[in-house]
Amino acid sequence: MQASGSAIYEFPVGPLPSGRHSLTRETVLASQRGRLLDAMAQAVAEHGYGNTTIAHVVSHAGVSRKTFYDHFADKSDCFLAMYDTGIMFLLGRIAETIEGQDDPHSRLVVGLQAFLNILSAEPAFCRAIIIEVHAAGPEALARRRAVLGVFAERYLDANRQARKNGANIAELSEDRALAVVGGILDLVSTRVETGRTAKLSELADELTSFAVHNVLARK
Repeated sequence: MQASGSAIYEFPVGPLPSGRHSLTRETVLASQRGRLLDAMAQAVAEHGYGNTTIAHVVSHAGVSRKTFYDHFADKSDCFLAMYDTGIMFLLGRIAETIEGQDDPHSRLVVGLQAFLNILSAEPAFCRAIIIEVHAAGPEALARRRAVLGVFAERYLDANRQARKNGANIAELSEDRALAVVGGILDLVSTRVETGRTAKLSELADELTSFAVHNVLARK
């Protein structure tokens, strides 16, 4: 998948921070709020969204219940903030990885590899945004749909750029772009559900072939 420096979806947590956007626990743990977001991902990955309690979150974060409520209204509020922040880091990391890749094919291949590598390196966050988001209510699902649209737009951009460069490429429809994103996420979900998050990078060749065949299909 591809991402550019400019966000299509305006996440409520604000713009990407300056500098590197690496989604690492060290980065997140730099503040109380960050520790709570990381703790939410850990708790949800361990217990599932429905069974996660604020007690689980504050225990993982090592803070008081009062501190939790200083930052968030409730469990849902915390989960949504974790989702938004994590997605922004993910988009930022992908943008860094594809920087300087001018060829649409290269951007697609390198971006998809980065996507898989980032998720495999952050298994709790990966499970939270890929699996548990489905149990987190209508607002979480609305944000997930918006994120799918962001990634689909990257594929549309790659297709437009390839055709602009003179390649004999068929025009990609919005529906097909979304279908590509959905197909990729479905296979990723299967790996995550069966405890193989650490091996997501093994999907790179198969998913790259799938994405290139659909996004950069020749007429």
